[in-house]
Amino acid sequence: MVNVTAKTPTRREAQASAFVKMNSQVLAALPNNPKGDPLEVARLAGIMAAKRTAELIPMCHPLPLSYIDVQVRLCENGVAITSKVATTAVTGVEMEALVAASVAALTVYDMCKALDKAIEIQQVRLESKSGGKSGNFQRGGPAPGGSSRPSKRRQGPK
Repeated sequence: MVNVTAKTPTRREAQASAFVKMNSQVLAALPNNPKGDPLEVARLAGIMAAKRTAELIPMCHPLPLSYIDVQVRLCENGVAITSKVATTAVTGVEMEALVAASVAALTVYDMCKALDKAIEIQQVRLESKSGGKSGNFQRGGPAPGGSSRPSKRRQGPK
């Protein structure tokens, strides 16, 4: 691991996203999943995973996370996932945000794979980060799934 003992703790945030592409039959079957609500289970799995990032990524520092939010929403052609993680520490939380989005996507896949093996996890990516010596980063363009409106399904990535 990189030595970060000389660094000063600062406020750091990161947002990541992922998209789980699935057909309309699988989307329609989500409310009747015998394992439970895939969207809520995925949200909780993402939160839990962010807290264990240093155990999964060998060179990742363990961090005291002060905030984790994972949002999972239906789109016309799949499930869009976003995560946001924050801390005040000497290193950033990009990996925690990426792990949260990735594990949430893997959980959706796991809970729906019996219905269709062709489900795809797409576009796991860092959307933004702030704080630290390297400064801020903001990805251009819309996040997977497009803009959010909870009451309507949107078209996600092709």
